[in-house]
Amino acid sequence: MITALHTLVYSDDAPATRAFFKDVLEWPFVSEGSDDPAEWLIFSTGRSELGVHPTAGEHEGHAYSSPRHHAIAVMCDDPDATMAELSGRGATFAGEPNEMGFGRGVSLHVPGADDMLLYQPHHATAYNPEG
Repeated sequence: MITALHTLVYSDDAPATRAFFKDVLEWPFVSEGSDDPAEWLIFSTGRSELGVHPTAGEHEGHAYSSPRHHAIAVMCDDPDATMAELSGRGATFAGEPNEMGFGRGVSLHVPGADDMLLYQPHHATAYNPEG
């Protein structure tokens, strides 16, 4: 039976990406691999959920389309406070949080890898069905 979900981030600068997750996001981790603990870190991402989005459709009278792909988004309770805290540890963002319909979010730059969406969900969450 399936016991967990393991997400993967492919990076052009894996040490910088791992350092970002470790030092900026402060995600707990285990070390796997060589004698150098920074070489191969596996991070705990805490509560999680998986959504499946269509590649094309219409929303509020506007057509949309997107190629098939996978994306990682991180959730928070307050984007402004989270941005301030993460900025203090060196994180950078693509502007300010915007209303996105499903939540309020902003792109979080990840060194060596693609951006992640940081957002405060307005939708029910699977890790907390009451929320």
